Amino acid sequence: MARIHIQPEQLALAIDWRALLALTKPKVVALIVLTSVVGACLATAGLPPVMPLLLGNIGIALMAAGAAAFNHCIDHEADARMARTMGRPLPQGSVPMALALSWACALSLLGFVLLYALVNPLTAWLTSASLVGYAVVYTLWLKRATPQNIVIGGMAGALPPLLGWTAINNSISAEPLLLVMIIFTWTPPHFWALAIARREDYAKVDIPMLPVTHGVQFTKVLILLYCALLFAVCWLPFLIGMSGLIYLTASLLLNLRFSQLAWRLYRDPEHRNAMPLFGYSIVYLLAMFVALLADHWLLALI
Repeated sequence: MARIHIQPEQLALAIDWRALLALTKPKVVALIVLTSVVGACLATAGLPPVMPLLLGNIGIALMAAGAAAFNHCIDHEADARMARTMGRPLPQGSVPMALALSWACALSLLGFVLLYALVNPLTAWLTSASLVGYAVVYTLWLKRATPQNIVIGGMAGALPPLLGWTAINNSISAEPLLLVMIIFTWTPPHFWALAIARREDYAKVDIPMLPVTHGVQFTKVLILLYCALLFAVCWLPFLIGMSGLIYLTASLLLNLRFSQLAWRLYRDPEHRNAMPLFGYSIVYLLAMFVALLADHWLLALI
């Protein structure tokens, strides 16, 4: 029998799985899942039931990953012209468009079926609405239609705490909506800081981000105003008795730091503080939800 000689490079899979993983924006999905897990844990006084918690967040993660892959597909031409994104898989040619679209559809469909069949239909449909809001309404339309794109489209990215809550309780109530409101208010200053740093990229591809259409200084003023609004919104979980002094203290400290960095950016003519503010805003959201969870579980023990 003749021996078949396989070259080392032929041992590699035809599919670049690392590139497919990059299409899902794993760091973004991880933050989404964190807020969803916190929403699920806050939905019950003690520990949430394991299977809805696990399966719910797997389904939410899969559909978030699918939405991210759709975003890559829709934005691939603009990504190829922007310094920040030209290294992504589609501009680099490491994943064919047909495979990327199939990957996005497979992840989204698998996540929906898992949520609908094994968690509850409410969570499945709400997660679908979030996917459509981000991948279609925001990426395909709003992003190129108005400088308020991130404000209007921010609701899609703000839903994960509600999704985690409904995975456990199969109902919508005021408490998870307050968590949605926190993320919704956080999104504009978070993203506008990045848009200031990358304004030339956005101008190059005709995406009307606020610093491009209304100027950097105007954007800085709005960042300050949103920081003040965020400060107020973050009081609401404490005021309705959803959280206690641990969360309140963490919220005050985190918001003071957010406002300080926003003020530094406002006073900075070179805009060098834009990326530090953007980086802190991610840490801020993570820390806020960890504080909510720590406060909730400690209150349950008292």
